Amino acid sequence: MKKELEIRDIINIGVYTVLHFLCVALMAMLLFVPQTIVFVGLLEGFLGAIPIMIFLQKAKKPGMLAIMGILLGILTVITGRPVVAALFGIAGGIITELIWRKAGYKNINAGVICCATMSLWVGGMELPMFFGYRDNYLASLEKGYGTQYVKIMRSLTPDWMFIALIVMCLLGGVLGGMFAKRLLRKHFEKIGTAS
Repeated sequence: MKKELEIRDIINIGVYTVLHFLCVALMAMLLFVPQTIVFVGLLEGFLGAIPIMIFLQKAKKPGMLAIMGILLGILTVITGRPVVAALFGIAGGIITELIWRKAGYKNINAGVICCATMSLWVGGMELPMFFGYRDNYLASLEKGYGTQYVKIMRSLTPDWMFIALIVMCLLGGVLGGMFAKRLLRKHFEKIGTAS
């Protein structure tokens, strides 16, 4: 097997990055109801795990998952998050790459963990609601969503909630990875990666 990335690999990285991003964005739409912030990370991790699990079966060369994480970090910044938020995508991609490489690019149980670690980038998407970014971000939301929305969001997002959100993303990634593993078991058995 060649170690260098080919055009097909680059296309797969792009396609699955977009699919993963769209799955997470779909769940983020739940934030139109501010009370959903409590569990949106869990749902984002869960739904986002499905395209990741499929992509893992194509990611057989070094760097593919790291590139995906970098692209997710860039998308995070393009959507208006602070530049530091990109670090969550980069870190998630590198950690996922190391786990998948250690698993020999084929252990589906390691793939479940990879679904969780790749979901770390979602923390970058939610970062503006916390810490030093909070006041400006909530003020920008008030223009579009109104004072009541911001009041509820402010009450539900103390800084410690950021850690809870990351934990929920990781948990959602594991649960989503397990669901995808079960959903795609026959495919994994056919290509020899089920265990």
